[in-house]
Amino acid sequence: MNPSDDPFNCTRSKGTKNIQQHINESEPSLLIGSAEVEEFYTTHSGKEGSVGIHRFGKYRLWTEKSGTGMDQEQRYVSLVASGQREDRLQDRLYAFYIEKNRDPSLDSDLWVPRVAQVCMADLGGPKSYLQFRWTSKLSTRLFCGDHDSRLYFTQLVDVNTVLGDRWQDTRVYALFRNGWGMSAVCVYTIADIDRIFKTSNFKGHTGPVTNPRPGECVKDSTKLPIEVLKMVDKRSEMEEWVTSGPLLVTHRHYHHIRMDRVQGKWNVLFLSLENGGIHKVLERDGQAFVIAELQPFNYRAHVLSMMLHSSTAKLYVASSKELVQIGLGSCVQYGAQCEDCVLARDPYCGWDGHRCTTATNDTIQDVENGNHQVCSNISRGFTASKDYFPGSSVGAEDGIRVPLSSKYFLHCPTLSSHAEYSWRHHGNTTATPCISTESEDQCLLLIESMGPEQQGTYSCVSEERGYRRTLVQYQLQLDRGVTGLASHHLPFPGLGLVLLLVLTLLC
Repeated sequence: MNPSDDPFNCTRSKGTKNIQQHINESEPSLLIGSAEVEEFYTTHSGKEGSVGIHRFGKYRLWTEKSGTGMDQEQRYVSLVASGQREDRLQDRLYAFYIEKNRDPSLDSDLWVPRVAQVCMADLGGPKSYLQFRWTSKLSTRLFCGDHDSRLYFTQLVDVNTVLGDRWQDTRVYALFRNGWGMSAVCVYTIADIDRIFKTSNFKGHTGPVTNPRPGECVKDSTKLPIEVLKMVDKRSEMEEWVTSGPLLVTHRHYHHIRMDRVQGKWNVLFLSLENGGIHKVLERDGQAFVIAELQPFNYRAHVLSMMLHSSTAKLYVASSKELVQIGLGSCVQYGAQCEDCVLARDPYCGWDGHRCTTATNDTIQDVENGNHQVCSNISRGFTASKDYFPGSSVGAEDGIRVPLSSKYFLHCPTLSSHAEYSWRHHGNTTATPCISTESEDQCLLLIESMGPEQQGTYSCVSEERGYRRTLVQYQLQLDRGVTGLASHHLPFPGLGLVLLLVLTLLC
């Protein structure tokens, strides 16, 4: 787009015209443009043909099977630019992928996660050797896990990066799974990866390392010594691995990962679930805190892709049926009290004295600790109502008449996954635990058989970090006009199957 145009006109660049035929939507790709040259990087997964990293533009390069292990199947997940370095000659591109394991033993993992590097200044080798092929491609293994607990993750699922103020601080968030169905997120920095490629021994190599070091970025790679080219071609794998302990471990199946930097200091992850939901997760000091579960679709769906637009605080989520835009500052879901808003620890949200809204310099929040005591000296806004808890009532006055001997379910919304919920009858100090329904975000209480002793006030109470409040209240009255019924009253639609399953287990 030429900024001097009025109005602005978007025109196709000459470079993209030449690369359009090489675009494959199922493969990671990256377009690097400058005033001098436009280059398009993409990958080729599989085990047939030129599997690896390809570059199209002024200097075309590709990978060709020739060295040790190049006959292995590879599936590429992401391409990441290292960011502009002080010496532009040292700019690199990193490819994250999984490779079919060469170890035939029964207890070995089927796939091995790896990262590879190439120099953007690479021109290929001379006519006699590695012409039009990478002369700087090195690879090493990624490790995500905990040695002490023997918990390892080898199935690389997705990758997202966050640029740092310095290229060394650019962070790579990698989503993994293991054979036990667990998911994990590990974080690497470009400095971690760069150090391995610059200092590690070469796997299987016992002699001295050539000078310049194989994989080093040089001004004219066509003039590299033949010994360096052979080393890159035959023994390009590093002995040392890039390692990280897991930031997050869960039994939930995540499929995509996106990351946003909020207010310049808070990292928030967005992880897609198998049911179409999105977990919003706060990263703080190497720990993960699940803020909320977003539901972009009103049906169970498989998320095909996610795109985060940080400047407008929007997340775009695609299923096979539709594309949904989610505002990341949707704060009303956290309730109508300051304490609820602060306990959420959502960097996008704060309390303005009346409601939970998009965070500004004037709103109240405590993202670091979620300390609700910061609300103690402020004026109160409006009280929780049916607008916030649909289908329920705080301080219910109208009695619900239930036939004698009938079963009845009371329901309560579980707004925070970190709170503890319980039911109290007539204000009794002995609480009755909930029957949880994960799919409906509800806390249920089953009245087994309605009788005189079951009449009265039922309150659903939540408690989190010392903050206790009553979410809903019900007044149950015995309807003596109808007896002997065993009806299962459903206070709201959509839980019929869940409740029948619960009843089956109870009976």
